[in-house]
Amino acid sequence: SQAAKMKLKHNINPVLLQFINFIVLVYSLVTYIPWYILSGSKQAIEKAKQVKARPVNNKPGGAYRSVNSLHCLASVLYPGCDTLDKVFKYAKTKYKDKKLLGTREILKEEDEIQPSGKVFKKVILGKYTWLSYEDVYIKAVNFGNGLAVLGQQPKTNIAIFCETRAEWMIAAQACFMCNYQLVTLYATLGGPAIVHGLNETEVTTIITSKELMQTKLKEIVSQVPLLRHIITVDGKPTTWSEFPKGVIVHTMASVQAMGAKADIGNKQPSRPVPSDIAVIMYTSGSTGIPKGVMISHCNIIAGITGMAERIPNLGEKDIYIGYLPLAHVLELSAELVCLSHGCRIGYSSPQTLADQSSKIKKGSKGDVTTLKPTLMAAVPEIMDRIYKNVMNKVNEMTSFQRNLFILAYNYKMEQISKGYTTPLCDSLIFRKVRMLLGGKIRILLCGGAPLSAATQRFMNICFCCPVGQGYGLTESAGAGTITEVWDYTTGRVGAPLVCCEIKLLNWEEGGYYNTDKPYPRGEILIGGQNVTVGYYKNEVRTRKDFTVDENGQRWLHTGDIGEFHHDGCLKIIDRKKDLVKLQAGEYVSLGKVEAALKNLPLVDNICAYASSFHSYVIGFVVPNQKELAELARKKGFKGTWEEICNSPEMEKEVLKVLAEAAMAANLEKFEIPVKIRLSPDPWTPETGLVTDAFKLKRKELTAFYQMDIDRMYGKNVK
Repeated sequence: SQAAKMKLKHNINPVLLQFINFIVLVYSLVTYIPWYILSGSKQAIEKAKQVKARPVNNKPGGAYRSVNSLHCLASVLYPGCDTLDKVFKYAKTKYKDKKLLGTREILKEEDEIQPSGKVFKKVILGKYTWLSYEDVYIKAVNFGNGLAVLGQQPKTNIAIFCETRAEWMIAAQACFMCNYQLVTLYATLGGPAIVHGLNETEVTTIITSKELMQTKLKEIVSQVPLLRHIITVDGKPTTWSEFPKGVIVHTMASVQAMGAKADIGNKQPSRPVPSDIAVIMYTSGSTGIPKGVMISHCNIIAGITGMAERIPNLGEKDIYIGYLPLAHVLELSAELVCLSHGCRIGYSSPQTLADQSSKIKKGSKGDVTTLKPTLMAAVPEIMDRIYKNVMNKVNEMTSFQRNLFILAYNYKMEQISKGYTTPLCDSLIFRKVRMLLGGKIRILLCGGAPLSAATQRFMNICFCCPVGQGYGLTESAGAGTITEVWDYTTGRVGAPLVCCEIKLLNWEEGGYYNTDKPYPRGEILIGGQNVTVGYYKNEVRTRKDFTVDENGQRWLHTGDIGEFHHDGCLKIIDRKKDLVKLQAGEYVSLGKVEAALKNLPLVDNICAYASSFHSYVIGFVVPNQKELAELARKKGFKGTWEEICNSPEMEKEVLKVLAEAAMAANLEKFEIPVKIRLSPDPWTPETGLVTDAFKLKRKELTAFYQMDIDRMYGKNVK
């Protein structure tokens, strides 16, 4: 079974193991009846078995809908609240003095010199200080009025290029109230992509931070001729003489002060209507220059309505930790879900998230330890990192500790697969691991890319909470599917949300048909109010990716291949762009190859590559430094990190490990990489080789490794 494959290996004496298994069996029998009566798990087990979505008709390719919205798709969160400003006003009235946005105060910053001579900035942070719903509302109103004083007109574009923080959300709410179209750009986008986004949207004002102004905007501001105002959210920046004439720098506080004083009198601000554009979100897509996705008020509201329905008991007791980029649809949607349900949002960053994070001074507390969140969103890259770090720690334990952990892990995996819980293991064995994320997480939401079964199961077991895997695109306002909390199966993304329906379209080239048995398969199409308006100033691409049916329903063609299971849950099995036909005619799914190999301790990241002019697959691998150094030591290879990575001998050794894992994952012989290139440098969004959600940018990776591709395919490299 799949659970047996994911079990950890131990080295316990067989006789002792039999005795332990007997004790566990007796314990299970004694505790089963009281647990069954008291825990309410009977209900959870029954819910897990229920059908979650059904096709609306019996025709092949018929759309699947959630059983909770078979007759009518949901599109509004609260009656009458059909635009985002109305949603916030409703929440402000309902939760007036409740805490909403929290930020940690910086007590001390210092430089720490590393043995290599590099200087790392470290911070000591204090407690969270909070703004109430009322505070945030007033700040947003004043900021919106201040922007009007600066000349911002309704239905015109304004850009935000800023890290995830309370001011980002305040600025966004101001724009939603005043019907300004918010252009969002990732803080990690490269210069040319930022220039493209700012010039295409013709913005005159950009909201940013002091650091991003100094590091990113300073170099490119002369290439944005229409720019007139730069607003920094965190105080007055230092001025510099080379700044272009005609550009004025303001602080957010000064714009809010202007807005508070402004006499708007009888001038009724222009309120948005549901079809008005709320956000133009630039995706740092895995191909080509970024595209601006136009998302209307009703698109976002439909999306967050669908998402909120999948989170049970969402409300004022919940605390969400916000650290992913707010320019990403996953984070923006998650925070708007929280804001509309009375939850608190505490801000963080990947560098300060945990006690061990890179900017946290040793001995001081990371954000999760201080905030103790109950809800958290993560991209698979972050979950994979946690998984590898914990497993490395397990490998460093004494033999007794390691075997105890493995026994508990394997026992809990069996119980979870049956729908049972393990309160004793949770409190005795996994409590310490759970504390890595603050100890109070009740749901982990995962999106942005596929999560491996092993990592998902690890998070279920060690963090003692469900992992809600979701599937959605910027083009569908982030909404598509989310697994239900009592669904502990792995590798699936759940049933369609109540706001949308999903159908499968035949893809002949890949051999996927919606008449396939046992599961219908095909390209995933998402339909519903959450499907966005299209791409900004790109009618050709909009017509290609979006269609409207005879009922006026808008459909997004995702390019992903899925299959529907009998209970109405979707599984992503392929991607159109990832499919490459080899010289001999076999089709290779690059994503499938990467998923099979990415979770190896030796692999931090991997990109498979194939060409139709050749008969085999090759790969680029970012190896785990600790694991590869250990492998080199075992093989008697000495050298610097670069020398190890550039060594043909070490390439062969890593290939052996990859081949073993590929066979274990049942990859076909032609799918297994034959040659690889070991990369000494990690792939980060800053390098431009992966997106902000750490998805591979295949085009950029291919260009970056072109010489290696030529070498691996035996071409003459000059």
